[in-house]
Amino acid sequence: MDFEPTVEQRAARDLAARIFADLSTHDRLTAAGTGTDAGLWKALCAAGLVASVEETGLLGLVLLLEEQGRTTAQVPFAATCVYGMLAVAALGTPEQRARLLPAIGSGAVVVTGAFPSTGAVRADASGALSGVAAVVPWLRGATHVLVADASPERALWLVATGDGGGAAGVTVEEVDTTAPWAAGRLTLDGARGERLGGTAGADVQGGPDAPDGPEAPVGAYAFVLAVSRVAFAGLQAGVCAGSLARAVAHTAQREQFGRPLSANQGVLLRAADAYMDTEAIRVTAYEAAWRHDERLPFATHALTAAWWASEAGQRVVHAGQHLHGGAGADLEHPVHRHFLWGRQLDSHLGSGGEVLEELGVLLCSEQRKEGEAR
Repeated sequence: MDFEPTVEQRAARDLAARIFADLSTHDRLTAAGTGTDAGLWKALCAAGLVASVEETGLLGLVLLLEEQGRTTAQVPFAATCVYGMLAVAALGTPEQRARLLPAIGSGAVVVTGAFPSTGAVRADASGALSGVAAVVPWLRGATHVLVADASPERALWLVATGDGGGAAGVTVEEVDTTAPWAAGRLTLDGARGERLGGTAGADVQGGPDAPDGPEAPVGAYAFVLAVSRVAFAGLQAGVCAGSLARAVAHTAQREQFGRPLSANQGVLLRAADAYMDTEAIRVTAYEAAWRHDERLPFATHALTAAWWASEAGQRVVHAGQHLHGGAGADLEHPVHRHFLWGRQLDSHLGSGGEVLEELGVLLCSEQRKEGEAR
């Protein structure tokens, strides 16, 4: 394993860090509310950072999302890259890739995903989609949403929403979530969509984590869900790092009884635990992303990263807020945004208990197959 960024990944990460630091300020975040910061999104697309993900891979995206998480930048960067750029690049037909990837990279097409799927959306024989996805993050500013139907193969469909609603058969209603992620309720009533991968759909080679052995294909839905879990774990690593950095700065400056709070053993131990949790999230996300980019099995690694992001992530953002003392209870304080994002990511794409159950089932299945092979 080699987690050292390539020259291209390092350049993209450093550029993202500068843009987020310059434009994702507290005043701009406050002004954006629960919507997208259009100026920041335009700057990211103009700098080629969305388009770069096709070349820098999932590990490159994790590095970029860490930088977003540090500032809790109010843009649909993770959703568009995962459900748009990476999904289309991996699963789309040549025609879909040629048509959609440049538009996604330029920001003309903004994609989100109704993941995980509850099986509520169904496609009829003509491909018309009907059903409801109760909560879809970043839906209100999206031009397209990726949904999975309730068929056994869980086919993926890209549905045009009409820039947050208004397309035929598509209704978008505003929904409030813990984090201000411009979420919405998606209702499809005979909406038209294009199947990702064309009429035959698309699979990816899975390796040992696949259901039927080393060369078995993994369904498109399972593949995209695993990729999204790794990406959002990377985002959580950044959220936690940002929360901890704010707590360290606060406790170093705030004095009590003539000395900084950071001199107290209890504060040091709490910060140290938060640091170790943050590093655990980061390294598990890096490993899963690296395995994906090397075309190695990564399903169990994606679940491991998701578990750390959920379980450790909520501990870190609680610690970050607690170490701010009374200031941490101020809803207008910047650290509170990290708390909200961390708690949203705690349960996004499956809570710790849910992904741990999935991981256990997958590991038991692998052990059973190994026993049968002997």
